[in-house]
Amino acid sequence: MLLHLDFSLDTPIYQQIRNEIVRGIAAGSLVPGQQLPTIRALAETLGVNVMTVNKAYALLKQEGYLRADRRSGTVVAGRTGPLTDDLRAALELAAAQARASGVPLE
Repeated sequence: MLLHLDFSLDTPIYQQIRNEIVRGIAAGSLVPGQQLPTIRALAETLGVNVMTVNKAYALLKQEGYLRADRRSGTVVAGRTGPLTDDLRAALELAAAQARASGVPLE
């Protein structure tokens, strides 16, 4: 699994990890049931603290993107269900900001 992190950004590393995994799911490069690296293995690969990856995985599980499987470890979950109110509000704000910046939305 290839994640692109930028250590110079103000965005916390755990949030960047979370965002990259969500992007992978959205793009189809991470599919439901696919096993993810262990927390320790991913932390070592990325050169970050184990707790950073643990926080990202915990957030993704809480949001319904990942699930723990006793046999397979951490895997990509299926569909997360309908949009939450928080996600809907964030999407509406992002769309408004894009329109205000001149980005055409179709």
